[in-house]
Amino acid sequence: MPATRSSAGTRLRPRAPARIEYLKVQNFRALRDVEFKDLTPFTVLLGPNGSGKSTVFDVFAFLAECFELGLRRAWDKRGRARELKTRGADGPIVIEIKYREPNFPLITYHLAVDEEGGGPVVVEEWLRWKRGSHGQPFRFLDYRMGQGRATSGEQPDEQDRRVETPLKSPDLLAVNALGQFAEHPRVAALREFITGWYVSYLSADSARGQPEAGPQERLTRTGDNLANVIQFLGELHPARLERVFEILRQRVPRIERVLAETMPDGRLLLQIKDAPFSHPVLARFASDGTLKMLAYLLLLHDPAPPPFIGIEEPENYLHPRLLPELAEECRTAVNSTQLLVTTHSPFFLNVLRANEVRVLWRDDHGYTQVQRASDLPGIPQFMEQGALLGHLWMEGQLGIGDPLTNQGAPTRPLMRGR
Repeated sequence: MPATRSSAGTRLRPRAPARIEYLKVQNFRALRDVEFKDLTPFTVLLGPNGSGKSTVFDVFAFLAECFELGLRRAWDKRGRARELKTRGADGPIVIEIKYREPNFPLITYHLAVDEEGGGPVVVEEWLRWKRGSHGQPFRFLDYRMGQGRATSGEQPDEQDRRVETPLKSPDLLAVNALGQFAEHPRVAALREFITGWYVSYLSADSARGQPEAGPQERLTRTGDNLANVIQFLGELHPARLERVFEILRQRVPRIERVLAETMPDGRLLLQIKDAPFSHPVLARFASDGTLKMLAYLLLLHDPAPPPFIGIEEPENYLHPRLLPELAEECRTAVNSTQLLVTTHSPFFLNVLRANEVRVLWRDDHGYTQVQRASDLPGIPQFMEQGALLGHLWMEGQLGIGDPLTNQGAPTRPLMRGR
């Protein structure tokens, strides 16, 4: 499970991760108005090209970057309102998540962003929870256009005094600003949660680089510090690194181990040792699939994993028969993190449960719609009889997903031969 860190960056005792249970998005590109209810710790997005899977993925990346880089940079990076806001829609972009910290009520974080004078502004931002099944929900943080108030304390109460704390600019996030102060521990917990997300854009080419030497605890989003992470695990967690190599050897024939050696100029040289040969091969000559699999294993076996991990299309460059094992690896990892994965692979889907898969498609107006696979007609019955989800999808039983025949709403599955 994830470990907390002190202000100096040293690891402290492990702590159970917060879990996202609900996501609502409005006016974010093709996501005109979508909801993801009852999110599972391992959630997989499935749908045709252009159905909105990558857009959902980018919602998490956008929110994480708002906290890490600031709203303005995250907004500008995506082309501002012209490219970000849903075509023909009025009103702000709205992102709302409901998440649960261990031993606390369900907390709702609501963020509404629009554009004024060529720049983004936080139209509305609030945190809310409800104590018990009969309690009234109340907002313990409530801001609009840089003005608002928040209550303090580990267990904010509606009777607590609300402190007015204006922000310097309407494009600042109140959670990011107030979350740096000890008197707002629940706000700080959300800030730590979101800044800890890992939304990956792993690239085999990036992993082939030669970074400056020095151990680093976690992969960057592109994986360009792969050698640094191996150095870190080799120094502080050698048994865990050996476990990663053991799994890699099982999945990539002839791989013996991966070496990260410091060169005279202070850079790290990543090399891969094949069992039959005495000299290792430079990582820049290794296959894309080998480097991607190594990166996924390092991510999923992180000693202090991120509280949330997003992976886009893990099947790229990997042999199809490796994907069921990777899916099982993801499921094991959710004991200590939460995963969101997009895929087009029936091999990956074959390991999944129907309640873990959300099917996306575009309606006649061009807006993304979503439905849980377990709610599609006939799918639970098929799977009770032993059918696998990937096979059902390829047979057209989900009612969508074949770009040559149907990209519309899910239909009742055909019962051919079942």
